[in-house]
Amino acid sequence: MIFSPTTANITRALKRLQEGKLIGLPTETVYGLAAVATQDLAVAKIFEMKNRPTFNPLIIHGASSEALQEHVVWSEQADRLAHTFWPGPLTLVLPRRDTARVSLLASAGLSSLAVRIPRHPIALTILKELGDVLAAPSANQSGRVSPTQACHVKAEFPDLFILEGGASPVGLESTIVDLTSDAPSLLRPGAVLQEDLEGILGPLHSPQGGSIKAPGMLSSHYAPSLPLRMNVVEPQEGEAYLAFGQTSQKVMNLSPKGNLTEAAANLFKMLRLLDQKPWQGIAVAPIPMQGLGIALNDRLYRASRA
Repeated sequence: MIFSPTTANITRALKRLQEGKLIGLPTETVYGLAAVATQDLAVAKIFEMKNRPTFNPLIIHGASSEALQEHVVWSEQADRLAHTFWPGPLTLVLPRRDTARVSLLASAGLSSLAVRIPRHPIALTILKELGDVLAAPSANQSGRVSPTQACHVKAEFPDLFILEGGASPVGLESTIVDLTSDAPSLLRPGAVLQEDLEGILGPLHSPQGGSIKAPGMLSSHYAPSLPLRMNVVEPQEGEAYLAFGQTSQKVMNLSPKGNLTEAAANLFKMLRLLDQKPWQGIAVAPIPMQGLGIALNDRLYRASRA
């Protein structure tokens, strides 16, 4: 059920959250399946609805860095990143405070929490009026293609209360940086680019093996139901072709002009449109491994592993 973001419907959404129910919430990255992060039963409903492994932690969303600092141990590095990129598509993994009220299930029992401030006006309004933090993973079944429009959420969860917020302008999940050790690491690429982060933090390390510390680290993720191949110049018979840049083929194109920002905004929407009969698979054209292309290739690689 999709509702326009009127004052009355914002009030209804807040009431549902306070009662321990879930809502579909627009953000600038993708639509989230939101619950009050300090309510154990509400957080458990997220995992149940998404069929999400309980070892896969959730991102905690707040209206301000002060609201998030109630739950995480802040640092000078976090302060510099927050000042530069928040509100926006950047998630910071920080040590969890002993006094944090966030459900332990939301952090998968880890001693850290992944936190961010979203840039979408509807999400910020909900957070400010709620006066609490939200857990809000992507509003889709676990491992499947993320939703960038309200209708995508409705297709996954027909009975969910969904606030209409238009198409997600970024279209990819947030960049995630781990600040729990002396050596910051990039856990997931996204719209906040590695080179911009390194301009503030210095060199970022690659994540080491061990427990999953943030969403999007599973080897298979963001996957359509059809098999997906990357770096394809000529599709095979029966494959839908998702192009990038100029092409003479009759296809769906992430960005005819080769614009990576446009491609990111279109990726999940177009994967959903192609993920149906009569196609037997999806072939995706090569995308440059630079800038936002790194995040695009990351999502496609994980989708291809399904």
